[in-house]
Amino acid sequence: MLGQARKRLGSHAHIKCIQGDVGNLQMENESVDTVVSMNGFHAFPDKQKAFHEIWRVLKPGSNFIACFYIRGKSKRTDWLVKNILAKKGWFSPPFQTEKELRDILQKLYKEMDIHVDGSMVYFRCVK
Repeated sequence: MLGQARKRLGSHAHIKCIQGDVGNLQMENESVDTVVSMNGFHAFPDKQKAFHEIWRVLKPGSNFIACFYIRGKSKRTDWLVKNILAKKGWFSPPFQTEKELRDILQKLYKEMDIHVDGSMVYFRCVK
């Protein structure tokens, strides 16, 4: 996926795609303009650590943009996640509800724009 992203970015040399441990980002404090996590958080084993690491590396005024599964919006999706996706290791509990996620983000970010569509949350936060 990183190779595909680099290929698509082409001449945008100022954008870096990096593989790493979201719970231990190898970047300086306040050194990143934007963090994008598309469908990743529901797979991260230590979500709290990931939230704090992302906040740590973002520059003030920078964006955290993400989307991922949240629990409590669809009984079918919750069942699928609990009984199949988590058991296969594709998703890692615990999973936040919308309220739990809002509480986490409000403690870290000065601005939030959150949209929920079924069991998916889409958001942009500004540090």
